[in-house]
Parts: sequence; structure tokens; C-alpha cells
Amino acid sequence: MVAPAPAPRRTARVLPRNPVSSALFMLLFTAGLYVVEAFDVVSGGALDRTYGIEPLQVDGLDGVLFAPLLHGNWAHLMSNTVPFLVFGFLAMAGGFRQFLVVTATIWVLGGLGVWLTGGSGYHIGASGVIFGWLVFLLTRGFFARSGLQILMAVGLFFVWGGILFGVLPGQPGISWQAHLFGALAGLLAARLAARADRRSALPA
Repeated sequence: MVAPAPAPRRTARVLPRNPVSSALFMLLFTAGLYVVEAFDVVSGGALDRTYGIEPLQVDGLDGVLFAPLLHGNWAHLMSNTVPFLVFGFLAMAGGFRQFLVVTATIWVLGGLGVWLTGGSGYHIGASGVIFGWLVFLLTRGFFARSGLQILMAVGLFFVWGGILFGVLPGQPGISWQAHLFGALAGLLAARLAARADRRSALPA
């Protein structure tokens, strides 16, 4: 009797299994960011001051959960929109559950890194999550030993790799700490996702 071929590993995929529903989810997620920004504009920036990450201040710790939803102005949000949509969509290739775990890892660990090391003022914006997703996408193929994902990573790096310079300090008004810790959390998420996938592929 011939054994059935093993199912493709989740980490070997480069596109979501259900691309239409995944794209719709990311569009709704992004639309939510615009709704939040509209409320913030109406409130005169009160949301940024209340829910941004204020480093080393207990009152600013809740910003770890809310800061990625906030932006300084419409230009800030619009500059994040395309990479947020693209990277978020591609990060759903391993399934929605894996996407949630990866995003939560980046969101929380990246935010805590900012809270511990960030400069004065309020740190807001989805760029930390964007950097985390990008590094996750660039490295997961190496951890998963997936040639197809490595090939996609090369293409992503060619198009988007330049933004990784944002992890370096020096540009006024830019939270490089969010970029750096988001990227490090994305690297950790890629390793953990590949390890979990290998465990799930083991015979019972």
C-alpha cells in the first residue's frame, strides 16, 4: 500500500491559501487605521497623547497595545499604508492563526522595546509592525528551508530592503527604536513559526 503524500507545509507557502479573504481582512484592518486617525484629528491629537508609548512611564505602558493604531498625521498614515497592506497580506501565507501569533509577537515585543529604550515624547505608528512583518518575510524561508520563500524574500529585499536602514538612529522625529525592535521581534517570530511548523509535521 502506498502512503499518501504529505501535505505541503504551511511555512512553504508564499501566498495565503484564501487570498481574497486575506486581502479583504487587510483592507478592513487598514481602513480601521484611517477611522482611528479621523477620530484623532477631530480630537486634536488627544488619542496620540493618551495612547502613544511614553518610554519608562507607567501611564505610557498601555501604548504598547494602542500605539501601532495611531499616526501623527495623514501623511504619516499614508506612507505606511502600502507596506502595511502588502506585508500583512503576505504574512498570512501560513494561515490566520499563525498570522495572529506572529503579529502579536511583533506588536507586543516591539512595543515593549520602545517603552524600555525610546527617547522622550510619544511613540506612535504602525511602522514597527511593518518592519516586523518585513523581517519575518525575509527570514522565514531560511528557518523553514523553503527555496520558494527564500526566492520571494530576495524579491522583497530588492524592492523594499532599503527601508531597513530605518533601524539606525539619526532621523529626527522617527522612532528608530520601533523599527529596530519590531524587526528583531519579526526575526524571532520567523524562527518560532518554523519550529512550530516542524513540530506539527512530525508523525503522531
